[in-house]
Parts: sequence; C-alpha cells; structure tokens
Amino acid sequence: MTDAPEEFLYAVVRLLLGDEDTRAELEGEPQVYRWFFHRDGSVVDARLVLADDAQAPDSAGVVLWSGRHTVTALARSAVRAFDRIDHEQGEEDYESQWGRPFPRTELEALRTAMRSHQRATAANDTAFEAGR
Repeated sequence: MTDAPEEFLYAVVRLLLGDEDTRAELEGEPQVYRWFFHRDGSVVDARLVLADDAQAPDSAGVVLWSGRHTVTALARSAVRAFDRIDHEQGEEDYESQWGRPFPRTELEALRTAMRSHQRATAANDTAFEAGR
C-alpha cells in the first residue's frame, strides 16, 4: 500500500490552512484513484477520479464521486473516519492488514489544524460582530 492515507489527511490539513487546490492519490495497480480538492472560501469542491494508471494526466479518468462541503465538515468527517478505523481495527491490526503503520502523526496534524481553524474562525466571527 502506498502512503495514500497520509496524503489524504495532509491534503485536508492543507485545505484547513488555506490552500486553494490540493490532491491525494491512491494506487490501485494498475489504476489510480485521485482526490482533487478546490477550496473557495469556506467551501471545498471534492472529486474522486479513477484513472487508468499513474502516468495518466490529471484531466483523464472517470469521476466516481463529487461533492461540495464546508472545509470544517470535510475535516471533521476525515477525523471521524480515521478514528473509527483506529477504534474498530486498532493500530496493530491496521498495520498487519495494510503493511504500514496507522497514520497517527497525520491524523494528529489534522486535529491540530482543525483546532487552529476553529480558533481563527471564532476570532473572525467575534471581530465581525464587534464591527457591527
């Protein structure tokens, strides 16, 4: 297995920290699954694309899923999904099944980015209300 879970989690971190465009890739051999994210303000457009192989251009492939969510909802869903995997499988079983460690560092980086984002959002809301 590639470092796709880590890539995915760090892509969500980058969105929380303000990146407008980011991506993550999961090799399915020979096919590849690509997550594309575009942030516009607090909203993220996400697409999951299946391409024939890793050399295929980003414009190639079939869109398997797309959605529009707030960056906060996307981050919260990612944390919940990986927490559930950790709870149901545990780190040892995860590593045994996938041949690599559970992405603990990346999950904690996402939690930290979420807290920073929530503090910044709350501060902006407070400043807005004070300016009214």
